[in-house]
Amino acid sequence: MAAASLLALAAALLVGAGFGGFDTGAAAPVETEGGEVTYGSVIKLMHEKTKHRLHSHDVPYGSGSGQQSVTGFPEGDDSNSYWIIRPTPDSSSKQGDAIETGSIIKLQHMKTRRWLHSHLHASPLSGNLEVSCFGGDELSDTGDYWRLEIEGSGKVWKRDQKIRLRHVDTGGYLHSHNKKYNRLGGGQQEVCGVREKKADNIWLAAEGVYLPVNGSK
Repeated sequence: MAAASLLALAAALLVGAGFGGFDTGAAAPVETEGGEVTYGSVIKLMHEKTKHRLHSHDVPYGSGSGQQSVTGFPEGDDSNSYWIIRPTPDSSSKQGDAIETGSIIKLQHMKTRRWLHSHLHASPLSGNLEVSCFGGDELSDTGDYWRLEIEGSGKVWKRDQKIRLRHVDTGGYLHSHNKKYNRLGGGQQEVCGVREKKADNIWLAAEGVYLPVNGSK
């Protein structure tokens, strides 16, 4: 597949990255607060409490599954913190559709093409549920499925809304906390799954390229 460019905002990040089915011509950055988050958008997720971004890189865990590690990264400008929001294969949702609370989504790591994943392996620092990256464009399973839960009364995911992502298979919420990895450096902290609803489960959509909602002008 040919390399894709996600406008000037992300062009430098996409050299050599293919986007099957991704219509870059439709991409338009959303800079205002409250813009809707849509399928096909390429975003960073910010942990509300610590302000770290959900992050991955081609470094395996030294324990547990041995799959690609997922961390919280303190800087907002790292290209390994971009994720593509995808619907599940059995969904009728398509690129540019708004995402309602209760929807099951997948998050594909932009650089490595692997999926945000969880399972019953223990996380390295806290012993909670491990969160990893798994598979690729042609390999995925239900361990990559996350249910969107919007905090408050909102029905459609917007950039200024607090959200939780609950893993479908394990029931664990995507979680982070101030437990730092020594071997990774850079102030990276653990991301894991926790079945209890806590303040450390809350995330917000941050930097990214947000596709306009289908039908909008």
